[in-house]
Amino acid sequence: MPPVPVSQLASKPYVEVAAAIIFHDGRILISQRDERSHLSGYWEFPGGKREPDESFEECVMREIREELNVDIEVERFFETIQYEYSEKIVLLNFYYCRYLRGEAKALGCRQCKWVPLRELGSYLFPPANEPVLQKLLHT
Repeated sequence: MPPVPVSQLASKPYVEVAAAIIFHDGRILISQRDERSHLSGYWEFPGGKREPDESFEECVMREIREELNVDIEVERFFETIQYEYSEKIVLLNFYYCRYLRGEAKALGCRQCKWVPLRELGSYLFPPANEPVLQKLLHT
């Protein structure tokens, strides 16, 4: 008998997210969560919730276009993190992405900015992002 998916075992909502690590001209694009979001004010690698029948790669390209006005191409998988918050469980799939075109605009977030890799530690990121930050800063 196949294992039961975690989403069916959990008593909390289970959310699948794709996030982009987008490098361009030596900087990484980060966005700040808006007032209506869980962890409002925190910075993050942009992305969003996966829709039914959508791959994580399709999700991250769609979300970046919708929220930041930027077209990207997924280059490769980077990391998966499952993190349990008090109100939900989040499965985050991070991808290295290549910037293609578009001027970054905060369409679905409070603000966005391109920052040098060495400055990522100056921003407040959600706890679930900590392993990714450490991996990026020490690679």
